[in-house]
Amino acid sequence: MTEPRTLTVDLGARSYPIIVGRDLVAGGFDIAPFLSGGACLVVSNETVAPLYMDPVVRLLGDRDVHTLQLPDGESFKTMATAQTVIDELVRMGANRDATLIALGGGVVGDITGFAAACYMRGVSFIQIPTTLLAQVDSSVGGKTGVNHEGGKNLIGAFHQPKLVLIDTATLSSLPDREFSAGLAEVIKHGAMSDAEYFSWLEKNMQALLQHDDVALAEAIFRSCEIKAAVVAEDERESGKRALLNFGHTFGHAIENSLGYGEWLHGEAVAVGMLMAAKLSDLSDKQQSRLRSLIQTAGLPIDPPPIGSEQLRKAMNLDKKASASALRFVLLSALGEAFVTSEYSEVLLSRILGSADA
Repeated sequence: MTEPRTLTVDLGARSYPIIVGRDLVAGGFDIAPFLSGGACLVVSNETVAPLYMDPVVRLLGDRDVHTLQLPDGESFKTMATAQTVIDELVRMGANRDATLIALGGGVVGDITGFAAACYMRGVSFIQIPTTLLAQVDSSVGGKTGVNHEGGKNLIGAFHQPKLVLIDTATLSSLPDREFSAGLAEVIKHGAMSDAEYFSWLEKNMQALLQHDDVALAEAIFRSCEIKAAVVAEDERESGKRALLNFGHTFGHAIENSLGYGEWLHGEAVAVGMLMAAKLSDLSDKQQSRLRSLIQTAGLPIDPPPIGSEQLRKAMNLDKKASASALRFVLLSALGEAFVTSEYSEVLLSRILGSADA
C-alpha cells in the first residue's frame, strides 16, 4: 500500500477526511475510527460487489456486517431503489448508531447517502467510490438524492459522510467509457476554478488516459481539493458552490431528454460545458482549448439530436432554475466562472438549435 494523501472538508464539527491512495482497501486500511459502533450495511451494485465487496467486509472485522447489491445503472437511481436500502436497514433492526457504506460509483453513493439521511432522521455513512467520476465529484460534498422523471436529482438531502476513502486501484476495472466520463468532471474543475490546473491537464491528459499512477493521483487529489474548498465555503449551494454546476444545466437536460443511462453523466456534462462556453463571453482560442481537451479525453463534443424544444423544456424543469429564470454557470475566462441569469436569448436559441436533427 502506497502512502496515502489526506485532505479535510472543513465543516466544523462535521468535518471529514478525504483519503487518496492506492490499494487502501486490499491493504487493510483502518476504517474502525470512522464507524459509529453499531451494525454496518455495505451497499454496492451487481457490477462492483463481485470485485470489491469481500475486501471491504474484511476491513469491517467482526462487527455486525450486512451487504446489499443494487441493480447497476442511472435508470435505477430512484425512490424505489432507496426504499430497498431503507427496507434492509429495517430488516436488520438497525439503530441510529448504524453505518452505511457506499461501495460503487455515483449512483450507489447518492442512493446510499440519501437512505442514510432519511433513516431515523440521519445515520452515518462512508463513501468508497470506485469510479473516477465519483472519486473526483459525487462522493465529496454531501449531496445525496435520486432522480425523478421530471428532472435529475430533484429528490434529495445534504448529508455529509464521515469519510471518503478513494482507492485508485479500483479504477483498473473501470471500462474506458466510464473512465472518460469521469475525466469530464476533472476538466470541469480546472475550467471553472483553476487555469493552471487546466493547463496541467492539457499536458497530462495522455498520461491520465494511460492510467499513470502519479498523474491519476494528482488529478484526483487536486480535483478533490477544489471541490472541498468550495463546499467548506458554501455547503448548501447558496452561493459559490453553484459554480461546480458548470456544464450541468445543459448536461442534466440532455440526460433527462434521452432517458437516464443512455448517455453517461460525464458525457452529458462534457457537451454541456461546451454549450455553456458558447454562451459565455469566452475567446475563440479558449473555447478551442476546452473543446480540444474534452475531445482528447474521449468525450463527445456535440449534443445528441433530441431537438431544441425538448432540451429547453428539460432545462426549465432543472432544479437550478429560480423564479422561472434559467441560471447558468458561465466563464469569463478559463479558470474563472460565475453564475448568472443574464444571457443572450438569441445566442441560447442558436446553441439549443445544435440539438436539432
